[in-house]
Amino acid sequence: MVTLSVNINKIATLRNARGGDQPNVIQAARTCIAAGCHGITVHPRPDERHIRKQDVLDLAAMLLVEFNIEGYPSPEFLDLVCRVRPAQCTLVPDPPGVLTSNAGWNLTGDAVWLGDVLKQLRAHGIRSSLFLEPDVDQVRRAKDLGTDRIELYTEHYAKMFATAECERVYDRYHQAALTAQEVGLGVNAGHDLNLENLPFLAQHLPGLLEVSIGHALICDALYLGLRPAVEAYLQALGYASARANVAH
Repeated sequence: MVTLSVNINKIATLRNARGGDQPNVIQAARTCIAAGCHGITVHPRPDERHIRKQDVLDLAAMLLVEFNIEGYPSPEFLDLVCRVRPAQCTLVPDPPGVLTSNAGWNLTGDAVWLGDVLKQLRAHGIRSSLFLEPDVDQVRRAKDLGTDRIELYTEHYAKMFATAECERVYDRYHQAALTAQEVGLGVNAGHDLNLENLPFLAQHLPGLLEVSIGHALICDALYLGLRPAVEAYLQALGYASARANVAH
């Protein structure tokens, strides 16, 4: 079964808009865990416009589920990750001022430095994942660099879902996932996944292990409540209920 990691960045965005500690990031994480999610994802950025360094430290101290930290591998980011030692670190090519992740890594050029980062993560016992476009050549290059997993950037799939172009677009993701399996890489996916487009991907993408979902889930939580929203996404992944998920 595909596991669900809930990205709680948007909880921190709302908190920071007013100041103080409401909504509370830790309480939100606990609610998601109580609903049955398998992991919590955060993406701390240098300007701390949503998740802050202290949030990362506080979450690391209380989480009993998988912790996934996303970010650009700057020295400051890597210092924090190696201090916390999450289960997984997903490396993304975001420049400092970007609003949200909007592209996968281009590993065609000189990416030796990225291989060195992956070695550093491995030395600290952290599973690594590289945020990638659905491109078979990029998948093979990711394997050569030494990553453990890839996270397929699914924005294009999400935009084309339920259109005439969906089958053609999805085929690129299918081939990239097959290639990852062939070379021994785990497959994650994330970006713009929601209750409408998630079930197809979960049922058909070869070897899919984990999805990381934040924006759409938190938007749904405004209407449904946070716990019911997490439970709805678990059901979209094929879990009969939160109780069945915990048993899994």
